[in-house]
Amino acid sequence: MTTPEAETAGPIDPVPGDWQRVSPKYVVVDLLGILVSAIIFTVGASIPAIVSGVAWLVALPIFMFVLHAVIAAFTPRRVRALGYRLRVDDLVFRKGIMFLRVVAVPYGRMQLVDINRGPIARAFGLSELKLVTAAASSHVTIPGLPEADAEILRDRLVELAESRRAGL
Repeated sequence: MTTPEAETAGPIDPVPGDWQRVSPKYVVVDLLGILVSAIIFTVGASIPAIVSGVAWLVALPIFMFVLHAVIAAFTPRRVRALGYRLRVDDLVFRKGIMFLRVVAVPYGRMQLVDINRGPIARAFGLSELKLVTAAASSHVTIPGLPEADAEILRDRLVELAESRRAGL
């Protein structure tokens, strides 16, 4: 016998419910980061071919370019897979397409809630919320949040963490 929640959960949704998504503008931010990486790695990989004059070394920059193109092609889907939920006792974060990772961070275990804004993300009005706990494996970073939403979420998580730690 299955529960109604289990019936609505698909194979990609191990924790049923309404997920909060990151901003669609994060796709552009991530693609710009991939473009910068592609330029750096492609130019760096072409140096051996230029310096040595060996023709088959041209395959290195071509490989780097193709690799970054494939990563860029999957970026919109990967960004759509990012999500988080605030539940009664914890925050659940999910990411990944092929290798799905779902992390539940109990509010009482949160030690630090930090907001980061890189130059590209800041230009698009986006922030990254980082949750730190004592366990190294529960490191959670939620990218692509609008600045106002990140600040509201940070304040809410700090409030919830303080109320849960008060009972310890």
